[in-house]
Amino acid sequence: MHKARKLERLLRVRTLQLGQVRAEEAAARARFGQEAALRERIAQLVAGVAPAQSAGFGATMIAAAHYRERLHQSAHAADRRVEVAANNVSTAASATQEARRDQSAIEKLIAREKAEAALEALRALEKLPATVRNRHDPC
Repeated sequence: MHKARKLERLLRVRTLQLGQVRAEEAAARARFGQEAALRERIAQLVAGVAPAQSAGFGATMIAAAHYRERLHQSAHAADRRVEVAANNVSTAASATQEARRDQSAIEKLIAREKAEAALEALRALEKLPATVRNRHDPC
């Protein structure tokens, strides 16, 4: 009885931990999606600022080159952020898998404890003395 309560308490804790880890994994996946979207947006901006022939002044060419350089730096930073976010997603997924494994182990221990308790109850019933009943046939 005491062991069963302890296992139930452990199961509740593991279930709460699993919920937290799943939430962290969902947040990591959302961050990865946001970083990937930002990287795509920066890539579109880089493509939009490609050098073009213009009859304008040299200052606009210099400004465009500066803007293009800044966009390339931002694109490299976005690539790094996406890599970090992907690593965080894989770490969170492995943590979720480990939490599921822990929870299922507790569930198996509870099932084993219930099976052992049922066997003990059956053995106790078998050890009881047999009772003799007088059965009367219908007369």
